[in-house]
Amino acid sequence: MPAGTAPFCIRPRGVLRGAVLTLVFTGVLATAAATGSLPRQESAGERAGATGPAGGLAPGRTDRAPVDSAALSRAAAAAMADGKSGKKAAEEFVSRSGDRWGAVYDKKEYAEFEQALDGAYTGVGLSAGRAAEGRVRVTRVQRGGPAERAGIRTGDRLVSVDGRPVDTLSVSEVVALLRGDGVPGSAVALEVERGRAAWTETLRRARLATDPVTVRRLDDGTLVIRVAAFTKGAGTRVRDAVRTAPAGAGVLLDLRGNAGGLVAEAAVAASAFLDGGLVATYDVKGEQRAVYAEGGGDTGRPLVALIDGGTMSAAELLTGALQDRGRAVTVGSRTFGKGSVQMPSALPDGSVAELTVGHYRTPAGHAVDGRGITPDLKAGERAEEQAKTVLSGLGGGS
Repeated sequence: MPAGTAPFCIRPRGVLRGAVLTLVFTGVLATAAATGSLPRQESAGERAGATGPAGGLAPGRTDRAPVDSAALSRAAAAAMADGKSGKKAAEEFVSRSGDRWGAVYDKKEYAEFEQALDGAYTGVGLSAGRAAEGRVRVTRVQRGGPAERAGIRTGDRLVSVDGRPVDTLSVSEVVALLRGDGVPGSAVALEVERGRAAWTETLRRARLATDPVTVRRLDDGTLVIRVAAFTKGAGTRVRDAVRTAPAGAGVLLDLRGNAGGLVAEAAVAASAFLDGGLVATYDVKGEQRAVYAEGGGDTGRPLVALIDGGTMSAAELLTGALQDRGRAVTVGSRTFGKGSVQMPSALPDGSVAELTVGHYRTPAGHAVDGRGITPDLKAGERAEEQAKTVLSGLGGGS
């Protein structure tokens, strides 16, 4: 998925109970910005003082106390009064705090986050990555986007963007050049190579829709639902796909490489397979809260979830709920282990800091942060084949 960003405040759906609180379960921002896997800001409703097993940090954890947002704001203001960068001062403050998931974004970066988790972004419709030989190549071309219309293909070498060679740049820097000022209609010149052919193509950036959920049916009737990120509407897409599936058809829920997204959307996805009940608990500055599924989900359809080391954050929240409640067999490798809660804090210069304020747990009380979730069946390169075998054994395939 092309490089994207996350929203400041999304109103939660009815699947969540209680007051509205803006939370951020942040993924690895630098990686997501480079590859387009969507991070990380998640809105969730919650109920304070929820009963259940979510009690504080996991044994043996050494997390420091939450960063003092007021002190951070004062540090940024003091830097600005001295004619220095408030954002840079805030970044240094967060770095010294030991908050491994804390981050500071300027207005533009945070606006881009909002746009991407809304299911859209401004760009040319291609993703770039560094190939084994060290060169930057096109890894994905979005259907109907400017890049596809210009004839650019997956595997093409990207030589330069607006005349700037890209081989010595990080992938995130390349993505930043491709995105430019983020204004639809603005031009960007790409120098491209394919075999012995080389040419320069001038594209016009456009506002494009992301497609985080793909659904396909196998010959044996199995429904494969791949969720690349929990952007706005992704949960409903999952739920609708399950509701319209033929009776008795098994579901292979592919969460590999899913860096997270909106917790509200992950809860809606959980509601497709659960008849209400607990999805996760979490603490915010010591106050316990909970996320619930909506009633009426399909609790009988055979279900296998595919996970790996790229399964993070909201995707781990969904995985933990399905596994702990005995609803799905999980296949693959241990998930990333991103289970901390961030909240955004506005700074005097208009930038936004995301600071860790707590951690979440699965319905059975298992901590995720720094640990990940171990699959029921460990599998490597042939994980999907093994998942299909498991699903068949559950009665969901031939």
